[in-house]
Amino acid sequence: MVESASKIILPGVGAFDTGMKNLESLQLTEVLKKKVLQDKIPVLGICLGMQLLSEGSEEGVLPGLGFISARTIKFRFNNTDEYKIPHMGWNFINQKKESRLLTGMYTDPRFYFVHSYYFKANNVSDILATTEYETLFTSAVERENILGVQFHPEKSHKFGMKLLKNFVDLY
Repeated sequence: MVESASKIILPGVGAFDTGMKNLESLQLTEVLKKKVLQDKIPVLGICLGMQLLSEGSEEGVLPGLGFISARTIKFRFNNTDEYKIPHMGWNFINQKKESRLLTGMYTDPRFYFVHSYYFKANNVSDILATTEYETLFTSAVERENILGVQFHPEKSHKFGMKLLKNFVDLY
């Protein structure tokens, strides 16, 4: 039960509005808001789960959870021969601030991405890591107990396992 959770992982593959509708239909939206915003339980959003932490998305019309001031934006590229949508494959992250989530991370951390939209944080202080894919985009966020990663740690070999272990052990 989410009500008794000491940590929450908000996974996701799919579309923004469908994700929000699923949270609503399972009556999880208000429970998540209470656990994360009031009880300060650590939450880790993964891929779509990170995007749902934002206020909304160009992909849909429904509001997001609004845990972090941000919008989810569709990739638009100048060089469409080299940069394809979805962004799919391995890419490096560039850590922007200290974080227990990335404590002891291996050198040159690279993660597996599959996404057509990216998280655009309104406050630079919320950005934990960035990644370059023609444009520089936010690939991880952290504000207090709220964390999100655009990549898939569960598909990212030792780098992802270290990140997930840090979330479980350190938060």
